[in-house]
Amino acid sequence: MNTTPDDDGGEVIPFLRADSQQETPPATEEHPGNSPRPAGENPAGSGSRPAGGDSARSMPHPLGEGAAGSGPHPVGEEAAGSMPHLAGEASAGSGSRPAAEEAAGSSRSSRRGRALGKAGLVSAALVAALVAAGAGVLTVVRPYLSPEDFEGIGSGTVTVRIPPGANAEEIGTALADAGVVASSRSFVNAAQERAVANRLRPGHYRLRKGMAAGAALDLLLAPASRLVRRVAVPEGLRAGEVLRRVAQLAALPLKELQSVDKSLLGLPSYAPGIEGFLFPATYDVEPGDKAVDVLASMVERWGVAARQIHLAEGARRLGLTPLEALTVASLVQAEGGTDADYPKIARVIYNRLKSNTPLELDTTVLYAQNRRSLKVTESDTKVNSPYNTYHRRGLPPGPIANPGEKALLAALNPAAGDWHWFVTTDPAHRITKFTNKESEFVRYREELNKNLGTD
Repeated sequence: MNTTPDDDGGEVIPFLRADSQQETPPATEEHPGNSPRPAGENPAGSGSRPAGGDSARSMPHPLGEGAAGSGPHPVGEEAAGSMPHLAGEASAGSGSRPAAEEAAGSSRSSRRGRALGKAGLVSAALVAALVAAGAGVLTVVRPYLSPEDFEGIGSGTVTVRIPPGANAEEIGTALADAGVVASSRSFVNAAQERAVANRLRPGHYRLRKGMAAGAALDLLLAPASRLVRRVAVPEGLRAGEVLRRVAQLAALPLKELQSVDKSLLGLPSYAPGIEGFLFPATYDVEPGDKAVDVLASMVERWGVAARQIHLAEGARRLGLTPLEALTVASLVQAEGGTDADYPKIARVIYNRLKSNTPLELDTTVLYAQNRRSLKVTESDTKVNSPYNTYHRRGLPPGPIANPGEKALLAALNPAAGDWHWFVTTDPAHRITKFTNKESEFVRYREELNKNLGTD
């Protein structure tokens, strides 16, 4: 094979082709310079290059050499797909850059510039979108973070109704609609910050316009701000007495109360009327409430008590109907005495019923005459009425008063004893005495008359 002397006289071994271990002398062709050279290659040092450049599969060449199997590679030339040259190669040492490489670099720079330009446009658009989104979020969030609110305690008066079951947001809306607060959210925030939303109650409230949310909240929590008429119904009143009391305290027409359609009150099927079913309690009468609303709430409250004490079951256990058990409770309540006396009075009633003895209760003849008195005369006991238990055996046809829960429980749970008589010998001090002997009963009656000044 041919060798070429090195600058220092040493011998340089030519680079072998990758696809052959044996060197095959290249075919030569005539060159205008009359020097033989491998086919398709330029002589070393030439500034021209065959079309197509070096093979893309060529490896890096030793110093001063070209493609495998070729003579020395032209300085500054390299195939577009070749690996980088070692130090001292033409590409590293020359001051020029191959045209293809320059073109590729220029193309890459151009693409990079366009990419950066596009990225800049995208970034600007993204920033604009984020700013717009932020403005939108602030628009939505601002009423929650910093809602409109008035200052001070407001002025004038306005009545606002809070419906049953309303939550803080619904209450805030009602207040805002009435001009009490600037916004519903300001009221909701105030209620949440003070953790009092569960203390807000339905009803009509006297408030002021233009109030700070916190000031409006204070008034809603103040009992004096609520427009309500409170009607307390004590135990033992008769139905007529209850109606007159409600008319007076709730400012409702008595005739309207007396003429209410009983079928609208929710009475049980066995109720002959409203007597005994107007449960003693305290009732709040709101502005706009009608007579039927007030009486229906009383009957409803009675139903709650009846279920709580299991009236129907207790009556059945005693061999009574619910109406009979309620009637006994009304007798117990009307006869008075202390709470401890109630079960004993119930026992006296049951003992006399069992022995088929007339009850002979003064309260029944007074009810028949629609009057109240501690003094019952002989003529009173002769009144012609189904409620006269001096002449009629058994229970009266219905309740004679509206009993409370303690009297109801006593009727269902009578005390143990064989008493057949009782007398409240000292009404002023509510002293009641019980006996199973008629002689003692007579003596107790004399004691009562003495205390009443009628002996």
